[in-house]
Amino acid sequence: MKKVQEQSLDKGNKSNKGLILGSIIATLISLTPYLFTLYESVPKQRVWNTFLFTYDSSVWLDANFAMWVFTGKIIPLFLLYIWFFTCRHWWYHSLLVPISMYMFHIFDVFNAENKYLDEFQLIYMIPIMAIIIPSIYLIRARIFNRLNSANKSMQELEDELKITPKNFWDKVKQYF
Repeated sequence: MKKVQEQSLDKGNKSNKGLILGSIIATLISLTPYLFTLYESVPKQRVWNTFLFTYDSSVWLDANFAMWVFTGKIIPLFLLYIWFFTCRHWWYHSLLVPISMYMFHIFDVFNAENKYLDEFQLIYMIPIMAIIIPSIYLIRARIFNRLNSANKSMQELEDELKITPKNFWDKVKQYF
């Protein structure tokens, strides 16, 4: 009897943690329109001085425009990260391709010598895509091979191949 009570308490704690984490993620996603408009608080001048740093928007017209471009890149990257770390499907590694693309875009925003924004990133993304695309194909082939040789449904095979880390840091460690 005592063991059953302990198991139900463990399930209750896990569901509470999941509820809290889900609420935090939902709140962050809901705040993205507000986060996108934060650029409006940046002054429309070339040099932006704050108590933390000084930003010189050398190539850009003004700091406000540079931050508008930056928020246009960082918000989709933020949402892709949330999707990547919360996705439970076998294909979630394919999200690394658009994540890397947005990361290159963000580096370009702050690269003052870059004259061509959002161009030529495909060349830099080829090594990333060369690893991810064949990996996804091999996982897919493995799933369909097992599907043809076993009496399991597609969902059961996906669940079998799913790696479910216990917490956020276990999920991060899985990739490094």
